[in-house]
Amino acid sequence: MKKVNLASAQKKIIIFLFTIILILANTISYADIEDKEQIDYNEIQSEILQTSANTADEPKLNARIGLIFDRNSKTIMFEKNGGKQVPMASTTKIMTSIVVLENANLSDVVTIEKKAAGTGGSRLGLKLNDKITVHDLLYGLMLESGNDAAVALAIHVGGSIQGFSDLMNEKAKEMGLKNSHFVTPHGLDEEGHYTTAYELACMADYALQIPKFKEIVSTKNYNVTINGVSRAISNTNELLGNLDGVYGVKTGFTNGANRCLVTACKRGNLDIITVVLGADTKKIRTTDSIKLIEYAYKNYEVIDIQSVVEKQFESWKQLNENRIYVNKGKTSDVTLKINKLKYGKMAVKHDEKDSITLSINSLYYLEAPVEENYVIGSIKVQLAGKTIEELEILVENKIDKKEVLDYIIEFLKLAP
Repeated sequence: MKKVNLASAQKKIIIFLFTIILILANTISYADIEDKEQIDYNEIQSEILQTSANTADEPKLNARIGLIFDRNSKTIMFEKNGGKQVPMASTTKIMTSIVVLENANLSDVVTIEKKAAGTGGSRLGLKLNDKITVHDLLYGLMLESGNDAAVALAIHVGGSIQGFSDLMNEKAKEMGLKNSHFVTPHGLDEEGHYTTAYELACMADYALQIPKFKEIVSTKNYNVTINGVSRAISNTNELLGNLDGVYGVKTGFTNGANRCLVTACKRGNLDIITVVLGADTKKIRTTDSIKLIEYAYKNYEVIDIQSVVEKQFESWKQLNENRIYVNKGKTSDVTLKINKLKYGKMAVKHDEKDSITLSINSLYYLEAPVEENYVIGSIKVQLAGKTIEELEILVENKIDKKEVLDYIIEFLKLAP
């Protein structure tokens, strides 16, 4: 009887262990390993064209989160849950690259440690004691989405994953990102590791201003050298080379984040970043990204908003500058100016480009002395009734207060 119970118990243990192995295998297979699903771009674009006869309609996304970011003005053109804090999988590696590029020498040779060699998920294929440059690790990080490359870089730059995460969080704070927090350099699911679509777009925009980063993410194929041996790798970004104007940035996938894609695209002078997070399949991720891109280029154009504002302010000045009275001033001549817009150009909808207006408030009575660049008013720059920026109206010239002699001279001039 005891033998039968023992055999039964052993069988249950074996079944339990086998189940655990299957669960772990399934978890590993989805730990930021890119889908092998083939994408028919022509079919997707055809579907998008057929379902968007009215090009002014905002895109209907299947992904949980989507956003279009204008690189000219650093503003949001469209968003769906763009401020929601969520895990972001390997799009994390955008920030990883920023920290590495700003803190490491690209020619440094890194010897791979056990922790990096044992990292799971998508891999460059590094082994213990392999030797590879920081330069090639960055290509492995951004093209192959190598988690092992991410850990190797983190240890090299930050001393440890924790040390590197601290650098990532410090950089995020420096960039003014208030809804992002980093725990890992690769983006595998960890509690407390999150960002938003908007802040991810800000990271990508910042990173793309670094020439080496832009060069890396716009590369379709590259040969890395490990231990003196060259090996070909390819970019996981499915839109790069398949959609007009796309020049980066990064894919991602974990169970917690689902499929993610950050894309940079430029056609003419309209330069945008799109973000898709929380897509259930690679096809949805791709389709939603194309929807966002095509919507932007069908409905928006870049306006030199600085010129529009200056022209309208000049018209206001001609009517109002001479109306300003300076009490007890040596001169009544006031020269006004405004400070520059934060960003001189902006993506604006075709049907809103003529709706840029200025709402102006100004003082018309001043008391001398008036210092140079004295603020006498403000301007709300509005687009379709929405304030997009506020500017100050300044007195450009210094106006001194009259002295006794000035009054005497004035009196003599008025005397008959």
